[in-house]
Amino acid sequence: MKHVHAFGDDALSDSDAIDVAQRIASGQVSAAEVLDAALVRLDRVEPTLSAIAYDDRDRARARAAGDFRGVFAGVPSAIKNNTAFSGLPTRNGSAATSAASASSDEAFTGEFLDAGFNVIGATATPAFGLTATTEFADRAPTRNPWDTDFSSGGSSGGAAALVASGVLPIAHGNDGGGSIRIPAAACGLVGLKPSRGRTAPAAMAGKLPIDLVSNGVLTRSVRDSAAFLADVESRRDTGGLPPIGHVEGPGSRRLRVALVNAPVTGRLLDAPTDAALNDTVELLESLGHRVETVPLPVDRSYIDDFADYWAMMAFGIDRFGPKTVGKGFDRSQLDPFTQALSARFFRRMYRLPFAIRRLNKGTAAFRGLCDRFDVVLSPTLAHATPKVGYLSPTGDFDEVFDKLIDYVSFTPANNVSGTPAVTLPLASTSDGLPVGVHFSADVGDERTLLELSYELEAARPFARIQDA
Repeated sequence: MKHVHAFGDDALSDSDAIDVAQRIASGQVSAAEVLDAALVRLDRVEPTLSAIAYDDRDRARARAAGDFRGVFAGVPSAIKNNTAFSGLPTRNGSAATSAASASSDEAFTGEFLDAGFNVIGATATPAFGLTATTEFADRAPTRNPWDTDFSSGGSSGGAAALVASGVLPIAHGNDGGGSIRIPAAACGLVGLKPSRGRTAPAAMAGKLPIDLVSNGVLTRSVRDSAAFLADVESRRDTGGLPPIGHVEGPGSRRLRVALVNAPVTGRLLDAPTDAALNDTVELLESLGHRVETVPLPVDRSYIDDFADYWAMMAFGIDRFGPKTVGKGFDRSQLDPFTQALSARFFRRMYRLPFAIRRLNKGTAAFRGLCDRFDVVLSPTLAHATPKVGYLSPTGDFDEVFDKLIDYVSFTPANNVSGTPAVTLPLASTSDGLPVGVHFSADVGDERTLLELSYELEAARPFARIQDA
């Protein structure tokens, strides 16, 4: 295995973000010292991992000399490069976008900065976040710190690589079909996709018929994920969503857990994923939770409908880029995967109204599980993270498309339904690659997911790359 990490005896140590913030607040370390440690670590691993789209260290150093507020005051972090951050170009992982710097922050960026983070740069994301691996047609792929032959997942793959390798304790990601949870699973992290509306919507997705995208963070500890949502909630009106509050440990309630152990594609899970799921069932039952296997509430047509909706987003970029992406868009620079996905939608455009209607019916069926169960358990992905190249955007489109459908068949339902979901690094392959296990709940019930996550983290502490 080709491990790459930068953990060491410096100001960051092996701390999570809350611990770093507490040490800054107590005066044990300064914001400048932890920033310097993060930058030294970045320089150590970045030549191998290719996780940064834009390095913004000079501005980060200037900010480190000032004052920070928020629960993560002074903690170094990064923002995904599909989210506008004033002073940096928002390239969306594509040469087709403008290199001009954003003149203002989008709404979520403000929420992120208000939490106190010192942003060191923007993380790599595949073109327009349309695939589940952070690979490109025109540049080096982002590699998995656990084994650099393997994918870091996508589309928040740069964020996952930096957190897993120890450069940062926490980083921004967003999720429109699994894009927080997939890289978190691939890189051995906690990845929580919040309920729709819990955080500010992504600028590109808010006007679509179904807003699939939720902003959040990737972390190495449950408490960092819980603290981030509590901090956002303290400053944000989320309408009718139930409050989460500050979740600080396991709950006492024993849960009714629905086990979904078969992909909607009808394919079999690979052996490591199946073993991880069975081990998690045993762990849950040993803790007093009740697990019942249930059939999927939707059929294969659900995936076909989601794929048509997903392709619609590529079509909107391809045909209406100046409006959907922004000025300076150059269609001739689109990567082959985005072009082919757009062409797929054009051939099947007539299906879209029916697909949207069926997706909404599927949401009702999926949420119906919550009438009987507190939590739905499944694999995060149908098989362990693949090697770099397996999902290459320059590969044969039909082949890559089919592979993607098989790989990510569990995560999209939460994006369509707006329900929260979390992946936890509870298992690994025989070669030591992380395997994520997935839990979801009804809209607004992040608290149950966080309480259960705390309990599972304590019962089965997450593997650490520095110990592997």
